[in-house]
Amino acid sequence: MTLSPAELRHERPGRGLFGYRRTDVDRLLVEATVAYENVWRERADLTDHVHELQQELARHREGEQAMRNALVTAERAADEMRASATRQAELIVREAEAKSRDLVHEAYAERERVRRETSRLQAEEAQFRLRLRSLLGAVLEAVRDHEERLAGSLEEHPGAVTVTHPAIGPADDVVSAGG
Repeated sequence: MTLSPAELRHERPGRGLFGYRRTDVDRLLVEATVAYENVWRERADLTDHVHELQQELARHREGEQAMRNALVTAERAADEMRASATRQAELIVREAEAKSRDLVHEAYAERERVRRETSRLQAEEAQFRLRLRSLLGAVLEAVRDHEERLAGSLEEHPGAVTVTHPAIGPADDVVSAGG
């Protein structure tokens, strides 16, 4: 049987002729000692348990702090990655814009080169046509002069023979009978 502190406070050993009865006092002391030992053990167990819980709490706090640190580190890394990705995207956009401008400038330059080349070729064509007309005019003039000389020669030599050239046409070439 264990005694609570309240029971121990109100427990009074029986009285005998010369004071308290020895067996009642011995029994009360044994019960009080047993109760005190139980409380002492429970207190030691609870102290151990509190110590274990404090250690576990410390481990949990360390784990929590480690997780907070990891979370902060992960957030920083994510922020840095986001910033890096943003910088890289901006760089890519700037490079693409620069390439685009270069391509547009090259296209304009190519268009201008083609326009100048076309103008040059048109001028050369016009010059060629002019020279061809001049040449054809000169050839035509030479043919007329030749025809006139032949006509004059036929009038002077009535017995001359007229030969037709397939590429030039009739009466363009005359061979005289005398030579």
